[in-house]
Amino acid sequence: MFLAQVNPVAFNLFGLEVKWYGVIIVTGIVLAVWLASREAKRVGLKEDDIVDFMFWGLPIAIIGARLYYVIFEWQYYLENPLQIFAIRNGGLAIYGGLIAGGLVVYFFTQSRYISFWKFLDIAAPSVIIAQAIGRWGNFMNQEAFGGETTLAFLQSLHLPNYIIENMYIDGAYRQPTFLYESLWNVLGFILILWLRQKKDFLREGEVFFSYVLWYSFGRFFIEGMRTDSLYLVGDIRVSQFLSFVLFVGSLIFIVYRRKKVNPPIYNRKGAR
Repeated sequence: MFLAQVNPVAFNLFGLEVKWYGVIIVTGIVLAVWLASREAKRVGLKEDDIVDFMFWGLPIAIIGARLYYVIFEWQYYLENPLQIFAIRNGGLAIYGGLIAGGLVVYFFTQSRYISFWKFLDIAAPSVIIAQAIGRWGNFMNQEAFGGETTLAFLQSLHLPNYIIENMYIDGAYRQPTFLYESLWNVLGFILILWLRQKKDFLREGEVFFSYVLWYSFGRFFIEGMRTDSLYLVGDIRVSQFLSFVLFVGSLIFIVYRRKKVNPPIYNRKGAR
């Protein structure tokens, strides 16, 4: 006997449905800004720098996340152009948001004479915990799920009933890949904070690269389990390809910077 599945609508505001997806995404963003502001102050930057960045970075990151998704689902949106703007129903690609946000970080830090790498280091833990929270928006929308599985398997994971029942989609139980990625990101958040506190261990920029390594490694395998992936060509999934490139590229870049550049240690306060 099935329990009632989760209602994706949180509440109605003046006749407009406000979905849990949006509420959860906003919650993740607010937490990210608060954490980044605290860390900025700790390492010698201004809390206002984070708020000012978000004024430009957040809307551009959302546009980038949507454009990324639309580009790889172009045939559908060509036939349904008005759906391009229906972001309340989901369809925000994390990698698109990160790419767009990264570009804004570069130009923002250049205009403020702030270290680009230090700013990324401040942002990285906040981003990964916001991603962990945001995946629950996918859960509420019944998206970002995996292939078919059994009730017995889901019960063996000791999941709450409301998760199990909401994983009954299109006549079958599904792998809760949203949950796998959320938990992976929470673990990554804890690991990054631990590494960040180790004295004279990480160089400037390596908090960020630790995030990229951790997230891309997990995303590569979790993406392979999903049934709603965007595809580059043939059976090559866009997110798996990009995860591989980012993981290898980050390793190479860390080794190169340590040998050739010797960047300053992250935890030390210094020039903006």
